[in-house]
Amino acid sequence: MKRKPAAHWSAAKSEELYGFKRWGDGHFAVDNEGFATVQPLGDERKIRILDVVREAVGMGLSAPMVIRFQDLLRNRVSQLNEVFAKAIKEEDYPGRYRGVFPIKVNQLREVVEEIIEAGRDFDYGLEAGSRPELMIALAMHEGTKRLIICNGYKDLDYLRLALLGRKLGKQVIIVVEQLSELDDIIALAAETGVEPMIGFRAKLQTRGEGKWATSTGDNAKFGLNTAEILSACEKLKASKLSDCLRLVHFHIGSQVPNILTIKNAVTEASRFYCQLHKMGFPMGLLDVGGGLGIDYDGSRTNFESSMNYTMAEYARDIVSNIREICTAEAVPPPDIVSESGRAVVAPHALLVVEVVERINKRESLGKHRQPAEKHAIVSSLEATLQNRPRLGKLERFHDAVQKKAEAFSLFNLGYLDLENRAAAEQLFWQICEQIAKEIKKTGYVPEELHELNKLLADQYVCNFSVFQSLLDHWALGQLFPVAPLHRLTEKPSVDAILVDITCDSDGKISRFIDLQDVQDYVPLHPLGNKPYYLGIFLTGAYQDIMGDMHNLFGRVNEVHVFLEDDEEDGFYIEESISGSSVGEVMEDVQYQQADLCRRMKRQIDSATRKDVLKPREGIRLLELYERQLRNKTYLGTEPFSTRPKRKVKKR
Repeated sequence: MKRKPAAHWSAAKSEELYGFKRWGDGHFAVDNEGFATVQPLGDERKIRILDVVREAVGMGLSAPMVIRFQDLLRNRVSQLNEVFAKAIKEEDYPGRYRGVFPIKVNQLREVVEEIIEAGRDFDYGLEAGSRPELMIALAMHEGTKRLIICNGYKDLDYLRLALLGRKLGKQVIIVVEQLSELDDIIALAAETGVEPMIGFRAKLQTRGEGKWATSTGDNAKFGLNTAEILSACEKLKASKLSDCLRLVHFHIGSQVPNILTIKNAVTEASRFYCQLHKMGFPMGLLDVGGGLGIDYDGSRTNFESSMNYTMAEYARDIVSNIREICTAEAVPPPDIVSESGRAVVAPHALLVVEVVERINKRESLGKHRQPAEKHAIVSSLEATLQNRPRLGKLERFHDAVQKKAEAFSLFNLGYLDLENRAAAEQLFWQICEQIAKEIKKTGYVPEELHELNKLLADQYVCNFSVFQSLLDHWALGQLFPVAPLHRLTEKPSVDAILVDITCDSDGKISRFIDLQDVQDYVPLHPLGNKPYYLGIFLTGAYQDIMGDMHNLFGRVNEVHVFLEDDEEDGFYIEESISGSSVGEVMEDVQYQQADLCRRMKRQIDSATRKDVLKPREGIRLLELYERQLRNKTYLGTEPFSTRPKRKVKKR
């Protein structure tokens, strides 16, 4: 929907409108010239994100692209460890923090490597939830001070790998999720002569909150109930492996929005820990799992896309609650383990997309159609449009909806021709736009008209796939901040939803962050003759690894950015990764490139023999086909200087 232009606008107003300061956590902002910026270390050093895009384009990489700010990733690792260290010091806590990064949140080598390097001074370890992840952890993990936590379902090969790590001197802790796993651990320990380090995952009764609330409780997928924990203790004692039990673990779900839920879970788990210690097991570690959230919408509430606490408050509440319970039970407080993944990696990455087209259902509003023989339904809609002073907003809207439905019914029955149907549609949208303008002036919106702006919103077609790059938005309704990367000194005058280039109608972003509630559209700028780039922020958790190749759109281009004071623009691209080619995604679904080319050549040769094609034309067509296998899967974009100008329709 087109908004009325305003004479006065500023970068500060855009910063407020899109919420940069609320969800940016000191890392994202808008500069005075209207460009979105990132401050990877939260200090005065800034990078214009559009500068990164332009440099990547100069390297031959076009949007869609993922930009990783590696300094920001390292900063998040340091920040997590430092807030726990501070809380431990303030609470005079005798234990220490021993965090681990859950590989499942982002398994990409370049991400895991940076986290390991950033966590070196903190003995920051890794968590694996499958055999392949454990293989990554064993190879990437160095030294004997960092933990490797083994979660998930475990077969004998998984357990053998964990014991291999123990044999190498690594602190590998096997967390028992199902009672049957303990029998296998005991048998393999006897077979190999390796003493395992064991943890129990407790199935808490504290209920989780948010999208992953079912991670706890009686019907939770993982964990031991109280009776099973007692049986497991008996098995360990009978096998003379009591000294192997070192850890109590729990997990109440990802993105926990309410700090009270975390406090309650920590209290319950601390009671389990103390009881096991009193039963004679050495213990020493309490793993509070994941759950530390990201404030995607910046509202600082217990809404599922937000969190009503800070990272520092999270650490302080965990430390103080464990200390309080252990002191009351006269049990030495354990070292604290957390498996925070989303909070570590989500902020460091953003997805950049280019808007390539606009879909406007009211495009022909300025060209009022007059059918040669006007039907009564069209005349009736014209009367509704013209009788604004006499009829109320709600009455006109009801009349317009009813008459539009009648027009479609008449068309289906053969009583309305194409010209009159077009005129009826055109008048309907004129009436809706008229009502929407009146609502903005009066401020009051009747409940039945709440959806009007959503109906009138334009669709901005963006060169990307929701299923590949933002799967959580489609599958879980996860909200991500969306904002233009430039033109932020101009007032956005178009209400829009974003649609991708897949052939699926679900391939769209139609829910956006808002301070008060979820928005059905995002304010954007009219398209001009130059590329228009949008940033989709906080996408570093899960989106990189969970993407689906719907329509065979593959992995997007990617650049890794570091701060560099000696560079004029303050950064350099340390590494670039080219996105998937058509041929590569073909092979992912078992089509060999050579075989496809051979089949095409056979058909072209046949067409040449039949004189359907000339020989040279056939050669050019085969070259075209072969060349497309090397191209990227997304829409091709020409260099800025050669791209044809977009026609902007005046209104």
